[in-house]
Amino acid sequence: MTPMRIDDPTPAQAWKIMLEGNARFVADSPLHPNQDAARRATQSHGQAPFATVFGCADSRVAAEMIFDRGIGDLFVTRTAGQILDSSVLGTLEFGSHVLDIPLIVVLGHDSCGAVKAAMTAHASGDMPPGHLSDVVQKVTPSVLTAHRQQVTDARGIMEQHVAATVDLLPERSRLIGERLESGTLGIVGAAYDLANGTVRVVAQHGL
Repeated sequence: MTPMRIDDPTPAQAWKIMLEGNARFVADSPLHPNQDAARRATQSHGQAPFATVFGCADSRVAAEMIFDRGIGDLFVTRTAGQILDSSVLGTLEFGSHVLDIPLIVVLGHDSCGAVKAAMTAHASGDMPPGHLSDVVQKVTPSVLTAHRQQVTDARGIMEQHVAATVDLLPERSRLIGERLESGTLGIVGAAYDLANGTVRVVAQHGL
């Protein structure tokens, strides 16, 4: 088996490549493409990744491993609970607008510490110290929305948070919104299962 070639893929084709890589990862048969010295040398002159991954900073959620990709393939941004701020939006805009990347994947996962912290703060009314409270405040709207829909488990709230982030990207970023409307960008919200390694779509736009 060889990975699909990556020559200016459409958003849907880029997501297909990602799913193929994840299937190899789950089956414990990764190909580790584009991870040799030759690839390292060619990428020193510039980058042309085919997908952006905006994921959680959790040490167990390494995008290049989950999707079996290599050097120069993925443009990765990670924050606790994949929360958005202006720096993250600017980074994602750089990927789509400057690097012309056709796909953004918002990647959440089960057992997310940021989601659990937001659930605890909502239940107790007590915020965590320091800048941890900033993370909790940005996840809390997803907790509230999930509760209104009678969803109270951590996995369901995580999936709500991923879906909300997918919706927020074109709302908060004119550049991302314009590319989405033009059909040159797709956004997928996916939930990663820590135990079995699978990713599952929970929201999408433009595919």
